[in-house]
Amino acid sequence: MTGDNSNVLALVMSGGGARAAYQVGFLRGIARHFDDLDLPIITGVSAGAINAAYLANESGTFRRKADALARLWANLDIDQIYRVDTLSVLRNALGWGARLLMGRASQAIHLKSLVDTTPLMEMMKANLKTRHGELIGIPENIHSGRLRAIAITASSYSTGRSVTWIQGREINNWERAHRQSVITNIHLNHILASASLPMFFPAVQVEGNWYGDGGIRLTAPLSPAIHLGGRRLLAISTRYQREEDERELTNIDGYPPPAQVVGAMFNAVFLDLFDNDALRLQRLNELLKQMPGGRYGELQPVKLLLLRPSRDLGRMANEFEPSLPSAFRFMTRGLGTRETRSNDLLSLVMFQPDYINHLLDLGTTDALNKMDEIKQFLRE
Repeated sequence: MTGDNSNVLALVMSGGGARAAYQVGFLRGIARHFDDLDLPIITGVSAGAINAAYLANESGTFRRKADALARLWANLDIDQIYRVDTLSVLRNALGWGARLLMGRASQAIHLKSLVDTTPLMEMMKANLKTRHGELIGIPENIHSGRLRAIAITASSYSTGRSVTWIQGREINNWERAHRQSVITNIHLNHILASASLPMFFPAVQVEGNWYGDGGIRLTAPLSPAIHLGGRRLLAISTRYQREEDERELTNIDGYPPPAQVVGAMFNAVFLDLFDNDALRLQRLNELLKQMPGGRYGELQPVKLLLLRPSRDLGRMANEFEPSLPSAFRFMTRGLGTRETRSNDLLSLVMFQPDYINHLLDLGTTDALNKMDEIKQFLRE
């Protein structure tokens, strides 16, 4: 990109399914002090891609967009994301059970996922400005200078690579081991693909290849923002970091149920890499400081403010599990969601108003509590 990239701000949002409501609450808190914050680069993965697309596609001040996005999440219900009626849940559960038992003959059963996410696509169509599926507000914001670039990442089941779709002004592609970028016009299918939790949500076809959740293969979650020219990264994670006195606390009493195993796996795949990448960036910055005379070559220091929840969002999910739709609750309890004290798996798919609104409020409170640190970072 042309111009001065030495202090360009980028917003980076990780995945986490329903936990992405926490990011929106955090942005709402920031907006109370930065009404017209300039976010020239926005990147998102998984459910964070939905938030990124909304911010990049809407017009108006940062506060107007953050408040509108918060209202959208606050008014969500689980049946706006996937079908939870008894017939749909029972059909999918029995279908997957039959596939496991029927061997090769199971190919006759055409099931794509544990839940039907048709409502999610309809919700995005209703709330994002589109034309034939393309987000029309993004090029408008790029043309006006409010936006330099947006990046949405998904994982290709067809090729095994991480693919980042980018749209912006004067941007270049990049390619690394197992990951690549593609310049394109952002489409609803790009967002839906990035947010497609493996097994739970169906894969999405984009230009002949099948894609799933962007966190599966994205080993460097901060990299899209850096490739696009971001030199100050405001990153919002949905992963709680335990305090020292909490690290040895156990979440189960007996043998780990499937919900605990899958939840730990999802955390490792989608959220832990965010912390690993932040550590690599910190070490690289420290190394660059040791370079004589500020001679970095192509490398440049990148400032990072990584923000995260003050509470364990998985433990919070336990409080709201009894209010899940009955058929869906019956299925998840079969996975052992009542046998763990930190329902990381459940927190990914718990798109219900009481839990979502608690996440929004927690995000806003955390942002206000960290406002001195945020102000210092944004004003550097």
